[in-house]
Amino acid sequence: MSNPVYETFDHEADIGVRGIGPTKSSAFEQAALAMTSVIVEPEEVAPRFSIRIECEAPDDELLLVDWLNRLVYEMATRHALFGRFAVELSNHHLTAIAEGESVDRERHQPTVEVKGATYNELAVRQIGSGLWLAQCVVDV
Repeated sequence: MSNPVYETFDHEADIGVRGIGPTKSSAFEQAALAMTSVIVEPEEVAPRFSIRIECEAPDDELLLVDWLNRLVYEMATRHALFGRFAVELSNHHLTAIAEGESVDRERHQPTVEVKGATYNELAVRQIGSGLWLAQCVVDV
């Protein structure tokens, strides 16, 4: 499996998000897509505008939580959804471009609201075949 993938997993009353990719950056992008998929089908989000996000943390796991929480903040304050991500990582510093559009409740039909990323099931690590995993649980 060399193509990046995203998926969700059950976790009590919340939902786990997982990104897997050939690079750590790709895994972070896929984790963001997994989080979007909790709300709406990412393919349904048009790239009508883009925003730049930067964050820094002492380690990769905390950086993943910060990244996803920044996206939650941007979705809430901009009343937007994001469906495309380009992430660059360097020494626990993340620079990203997120593309999306304003929420159209009739067209997007969002299912739940993600309140934030948590430290539950938090992991960023290399897994078999040189792939990277980035996952955590999001509060819904």
